[in-house]
Amino acid sequence: MSQDVITRKNGRVGHISLNRPKALHALTLDMCHAISNALTVWADDHEVEAVVLDHAEGRGFCAGGDINLLRESALNDGGVSGRKFFHDEYQLNHQMFTYEKPIVAFMDGITMGGGVGISLPCKFRVATENTRFAMPETGIGLFPDVGGGWYLSRLGGRLGQFLALTGARLDGAECLWTGLATHYVPSDMLEDIKARIVDRPGRIAGILSEPVGTPPEARIEKNALKIAKHFASDSYEEILSSLQNAIEEGDQWAAKERDTLGTKSPQTCKVALRQLAESAKLTDFADNMAMEYRIGSRVLVRPDFAEGVRAVIVDKTHDPKWDPAAPEEVSEELLDSIFAPLPANEEWKPL
Repeated sequence: MSQDVITRKNGRVGHISLNRPKALHALTLDMCHAISNALTVWADDHEVEAVVLDHAEGRGFCAGGDINLLRESALNDGGVSGRKFFHDEYQLNHQMFTYEKPIVAFMDGITMGGGVGISLPCKFRVATENTRFAMPETGIGLFPDVGGGWYLSRLGGRLGQFLALTGARLDGAECLWTGLATHYVPSDMLEDIKARIVDRPGRIAGILSEPVGTPPEARIEKNALKIAKHFASDSYEEILSSLQNAIEEGDQWAAKERDTLGTKSPQTCKVALRQLAESAKLTDFADNMAMEYRIGSRVLVRPDFAEGVRAVIVDKTHDPKWDPAAPEEVSEELLDSIFAPLPANEEWKPL
């Protein structure tokens, strides 16, 4: 078992702790396999009534997936190893989504990308004052995958589209307000709450809902009407136009969001909008993951991903040269090719 993941049984509770602190517990392929293997064993273990998922030490919870592996794959093996990572990571996401025993994810810290993929399928999602939730993929030429299309498309008020395009970071109170978290707990209470869950795993909902004080105000609520208005369209150009009209009327919030969008990949912003529109129509999470696998297989080897990772993560110059460079240059034909079915023997299917 990978030491980057610590798994053990505490009484009637299975406990999974991410343990890769120097990388903010970002998921490797081995970590995905270790989590999946533990869940598989506990699914048939009658002693295990529930599962706790957290991080072992340092800042958490999980900063994403193995971006360096994906970039190396894009540059050196035509995306083969990157697709393998996506394939198995998505199997874990689906396994957690369909898991019959309750899983409690403690999102106590950075929860981004792959960390979203392993927390949002859980029945109980606990945010704290340390939570920093985001799907920032459009900033590196990727898209909100790991089930992001499913979850974000089901938020009200166009919040999902706003989060997918801008990569905005939400704190714990905002996660609770949007419904991304089911509970909010101050971090200094977590160990006590975990111990009580171990003692009474059949009462998780009650334990998490007992009075823990009033969460802080959700800052995003103040801008909810603006988000609903300006991000109402599934056309990226119409969203930009709406923000521009508000800027001309002196709206500083619109100017800030328009500047943010100016740093993102036009291609993957359009991909994300179509992804959420398609995900909203689906009734089976597996169909969503199959769609995201098709998108991931194509976007991985397109120019924007390797360039985005170079500019933001490797060189930290924050000067990506996107290709296509402008939203109007991202054609419907290009989007169609990214979303098109894969050959039958390459399609993603749940195990």
